[in-house]
Amino acid sequence: SMPSELLTHEVLITWGTALAAFLAVALHGIWRITRNVITIAHEGGHALVAVLTGRRLSGIKLHSDTSGLTVSRGKPRGPGMVLTALAGYIAPSLLGFGAAVLITNEQIQLMLWISIGFLAAMLIMIRNVFGVLSIIVTGGVFFFVSFYATPEVRDTAAYVFAWFLLLGGVRPVWELQVKRWRRQAPRSDADQLAWLTGVPALGWVTLFGLVSAAALVGGGALLLGRW
Repeated sequence: SMPSELLTHEVLITWGTALAAFLAVALHGIWRITRNVITIAHEGGHALVAVLTGRRLSGIKLHSDTSGLTVSRGKPRGPGMVLTALAGYIAPSLLGFGAAVLITNEQIQLMLWISIGFLAAMLIMIRNVFGVLSIIVTGGVFFFVSFYATPEVRDTAAYVFAWFLLLGGVRPVWELQVKRWRRQAPRSDADQLAWLTGVPALGWVTLFGLVSAAALVGGGALLLGRW
């Protein structure tokens, strides 16, 4: 009976963590808090790509209303600027997919250490108090899970985190488009990309949506053991 019990346990963890992450994204009251983690990933995506494309990073701000700002210096136009603007909305989903790949290859500890490293690198560039607190609290959770939690808790937390990034990457794209319909986001990433490339902003929102949906399907398939 051991294998079937083990299987049921696996199924329980996978679906249970997916449900927990879904509620953290779907319930408005909880999302107002958990969205800060998505903002960290979003701004971290901008920052990472800015550095990789040879731009100079000036600083990152994270705000209590879950908005953020990453400032980099370099050419105002061109591929580097396009990639930097593009990176924000797709970063949480791509990080979630990466986390799913590491989890299914039984590299949970590595995933936690990469996350801690990512947060530590961001902390150096944060330029406001709420941002520093946000990173320290998130990093503290990762640190505790990585070094003090039982293997069972650590694995469960890793699954929740991966699901949360995959699901949490989708909602901001929808929120962005709703804001654009209401004309509340004239300087959004999509509008900046439209200005940089001439491709309409809706095209960029659609691309964000397709990437986040593909990451959710692919990452979800990995986590559910369908691959």
